[in-house]
Amino acid sequence: MRVNHHRPPAVYTVTDAPLPLSDDIGHRQRRYLVSMAVRTVCFVGAVLAAVAGAPLWAVILLIVGALFLPYIAVVFANGGREPTPSATFGDPIGREQKSVSGQRPEIGS
Repeated sequence: MRVNHHRPPAVYTVTDAPLPLSDDIGHRQRRYLVSMAVRTVCFVGAVLAAVAGAPLWAVILLIVGALFLPYIAVVFANGGREPTPSATFGDPIGREQKSVSGQRPEIGS
């Protein structure tokens, strides 16, 4: 006995395509550089705060930031490609379309 399951062909859209790898790498590089800039500010701030006689908790907080931000930055930079939502033609949320009445309330007609 042969069972013939009829499956409709898969439909792919251009909007389902992920971002180019070069865009993803550029995004991760920028995020890493921003994290390292914040780390540098923490390090310089810790030195300046210690010299200026700031409270000990502020100096320790800046040192902790300067120590742990590299680890966090590397983890985020190596996190892989960003997930992209896929486009759907259906109405998955169940919102109804506005009725076409000829009036446009957004411009006051």
